[in-house]
Amino acid sequence: MRVLDGEQLLVRIFVGDSDKWHHQPLDRALLERLRKEGFAGATVFRGVAGFGATSVIHTAHLVDLSSDLPVVIEVVDDQEHVDRLLPILDEMLTGGALVTMEKVRVLKYAPGRR
Repeated sequence: MRVLDGEQLLVRIFVGDSDKWHHQPLDRALLERLRKEGFAGATVFRGVAGFGATSVIHTAHLVDLSSDLPVVIEVVDDQEHVDRLLPILDEMLTGGALVTMEKVRVLKYAPGRR
């Protein structure tokens, strides 16, 4: 198991639920790619509403149900892995997206019980 503590980087990747990578949901494809590449971990969050650069509101409200709800993928890892992440994102993010990065302090990183 990798050790991840102290100052690290958090990358947030904002995409749409309908975004695809080779006919697979983009969030799932990215998650599998990061796992294969040895990243410490990633988490996918599905939003109930949001808007981006086009100012079109996407919502889960029943009256105007959207098929493109917001999705956020968070990755916390060291500088070396984040440097490897950026070309992966350039390759896989072909549609609208927002990527942010910030320093974070990891207090605990440990596997759960099985």
